[in-house]
Amino acid sequence: MLTLQELRDFGADVDTGLTRCMNNEAFYLKMVRKMIDTTSLSELKDALVARDLAKAFELCHGMKGVAGNLSLTPVYLTVNEMTELLRSRTDTDYGPYMERLETALKQLKQLAE
Repeated sequence: MLTLQELRDFGADVDTGLTRCMNNEAFYLKMVRKMIDTTSLSELKDALVARDLAKAFELCHGMKGVAGNLSLTPVYLTVNEMTELLRSRTDTDYGPYMERLETALKQLKQLAE
């Protein structure tokens, strides 16, 4: 079961995330679980493989917004970097970013199990 302390240990700024969720712990945890269960990661991976940087930007930007609002710092930092590169349609190897993002989301998922 996912707890606020586990999220703090993960590196999330839980207090800020809770504030954005009207200090409703159940709602906050529900939104974190939705982030964990998102299909955006696989869609982002597919867009990057297809070199569709415009679609990858939209997906990454959406993930950045959710991670930022929930203050999931380890996820946010990576998608923020990716978003800025994709915004300018930088043609680079996104593999290391995706590895970091997948690792952070995997850690979150393990916390929720």
